[in-house]
Amino acid sequence: MDISLFEYDLDTNQIANSPASPRDHAKLMVISRKTGEITHKHVYDLAELLDSRDVLVVNNTKVFPARLFGKKETGGKIEILLNNQLGGNKWRAIHKGKLSIGDKVYFDDNSYLTVTKKLEGEIEVEFTTEQELMSWIYKNGHTPLPPYIKSDENESVVRQKYQTTYAKNEGSIAAPTAGLHFTEELLQKLRERGVEICEVTLHVGLGTFLPVVSKDITDHKMHSERYEIDSLTLNRLNKFKAEGKRIIAVGTTSLRTLETVSNNEGLLQQTSSAGDTSIFIYPPYKFKFVDCLITNFHLPHSTLLALVSAFVSKPNTNTEFKSFKESLMGKAYHEAKDQNYRFFSFGDASMIQ
Repeated sequence: MDISLFEYDLDTNQIANSPASPRDHAKLMVISRKTGEITHKHVYDLAELLDSRDVLVVNNTKVFPARLFGKKETGGKIEILLNNQLGGNKWRAIHKGKLSIGDKVYFDDNSYLTVTKKLEGEIEVEFTTEQELMSWIYKNGHTPLPPYIKSDENESVVRQKYQTTYAKNEGSIAAPTAGLHFTEELLQKLRERGVEICEVTLHVGLGTFLPVVSKDITDHKMHSERYEIDSLTLNRLNKFKAEGKRIIAVGTTSLRTLETVSNNEGLLQQTSSAGDTSIFIYPPYKFKFVDCLITNFHLPHSTLLALVSAFVSKPNTNTEFKSFKESLMGKAYHEAKDQNYRFFSFGDASMIQ
């Protein structure tokens, strides 16, 4: 399946550099897979659109300041993006700048890291610092905003904006961005409407945001990401599904977690409630557990564009997938551009039902 099937054109001025304020005032495009109808709302309208027949599943992961800037002994500048803690002061990371095994990268307080191993596309490093490492990272690190976001705000402001209101389990290098639209007030209104809200965890890593570089999308290798669903939540979700409630994934990370754990009978498996997932969803994937998806507008040629293409195509609808542009989502993106929707991480949202 050629990667060119998952493309569209976008003016750079439609890329959002900051979230809507208040967050729930972002636009919400409601897309019906059954009829093809597209309507325009705002995220706060979810308090009217959802009711006691609905279950929201959110990703409660927390972004940490994983981007570090340092220098080699030669003075060469190096950028490090921490990806996965291996234990102690050892991490897996990606980097900008030339590094070899044994090289040291120094930071302003004379702390440093040493490159201990080179892997395919990644390195393993070990930190040397007098402080507890995570405290040091919070003091010296920067929020890993995507490169297409241009922000001149200070780090403390960015950390607050690039975090969901329900973030609690630390470990992500990117925010589950559909969740950025939800305020405490909106969540409370949804609870008052009888909407059930369940939390899962997927620590967003390279698997979610690395671009597809292979010509054939099926050759793309997804990096694994850590997920967890506690047993109480898993049992509640199975109960809600059996009762016929609509399972609404807030974001592709919540969806990928649920689809990783679900079986062919459409239930979540207790034995798979925690682990690593490298699930890659593209047409003609059959969704087993999720009925509805709230998600932002994604980059061309991305794994997430492939995922939403699958959601609106056979065997989940009656429409054969031919290309993104010809799909229901392609038409929705075209309309979003015409209606001046804001795209990507800080942008507006869609609800595909």
